[in-house]
Amino acid sequence: MVAILLGTGFEESEALVPADLLRRAGVEVCLAGIGGTQITGAHGITVTADCALEALNADALDMLMLPGGLGGVEAIQGELRAQALIQRCYDEGCWLAAICAAPTILANLGFLDRRRAVCYPGMEELMGSAVVQKGTPVVVDGHIVTAEAAGSAFPFGLKLVEVLKGADAARKVAHDVHYHG
Repeated sequence: MVAILLGTGFEESEALVPADLLRRAGVEVCLAGIGGTQITGAHGITVTADCALEALNADALDMLMLPGGLGGVEAIQGELRAQALIQRCYDEGCWLAAICAAPTILANLGFLDRRRAVCYPGMEELMGSAVVQKGTPVVVDGHIVTAEAAGSAFPFGLKLVEVLKGADAARKVAHDVHYHG
């Protein structure tokens, strides 16, 4: 299962496009809300999460995904349960994925030290000792996937499908949605 953490102010496309693509590939996805199940994104779109963070079954996770949006990133950084879940996933070798401003969360925890990664342009100074791949939409290094920004939501989501289900599954989903990126 893939859990996508939603905090108030999350970037809607960065969470929902990958969720959609993963579900099209047959991957179970749980949108987990910080502070409840009605979470309003950065552009005023309120999403009903599948569960509140405290109800998430962490034992079932194959991947934890962190969307960007400065408010959403602040919500994740300010929630001890979210920080503990990220640490647990890292320690257990679970896939971690983050897009836009969210890779800075992983950098703050030291998880990107000397790893190739990407983040929202202009936030590179917040990436610690990560080897930032400027201008690259999606980067995979070990069990961590990072992506640049909202414009990378489709290639990011398809890369998540690929790492979990294989390249053929990712190609099929891309074909089915007529993605030609």
